[in-house]
Amino acid sequence: MSVRRPVAWAVAVVLFLEAVGVAALNWFLGIVVDRQDMSLAGLDPHMMSVSSKIGGIVFGLYFALCALVALLVALRDRAPAGLGRILLISAAVVHGLLGAFSWGLVGPGAFIFMIVVLGLIVLLLMTYDAQDEPAAGQRTPEDGKGGGSPVSPPPAPTAP
Repeated sequence: MSVRRPVAWAVAVVLFLEAVGVAALNWFLGIVVDRQDMSLAGLDPHMMSVSSKIGGIVFGLYFALCALVALLVALRDRAPAGLGRILLISAAVVHGLLGAFSWGLVGPGAFIFMIVVLGLIVLLLMTYDAQDEPAAGQRTPEDGKGGGSPVSPPPAPTAP
C-alpha cells in the first residue's frame, strides 16, 4: 500500500483543525480586546477587535482552502497541480515562518507543532512529485493507443 494517501488525509485533517483553531483563537482575542476597552498607541479598541476577527476569518479560510486541496489530493490520489500546488507550497512557507517565530514567542511546543505540519505538507508534495508508471489499463501517448490531451482535436476526415 502506498504511503501517499494516508499522508494526504493527515494533512487535510490537520489543516482543517488548524483552520478552526486559528479562526477561534483570533475571534477570542478580538473579544478580549473589545471587552478590555484599552488603546494601544492611540488605536481604536473597536477597530483592533474587528481587525483581529477579520484576520482570524481570513487565515481560517486560507487554511481551510489548503486543507480542501489536500483532501482532493487524497480522494483523487493525484498530485496537486496549478493553484492547489501553489497553495500547499505557500502553506509550507507560512508554517516554516510561524515555526521560527513561535519558538521565541510561544515556546517549543508550538514550534514542534508547526514543524510537524510543515513536514507533513512537504512530505505530501514530495510523495506525489515522483513520476509513476501508469496503472494497468491506462493509456499513454507512447503506447500508440491514443491517450494524449483530452482537449486535442478529433482526427481529420479522410477522402474516400
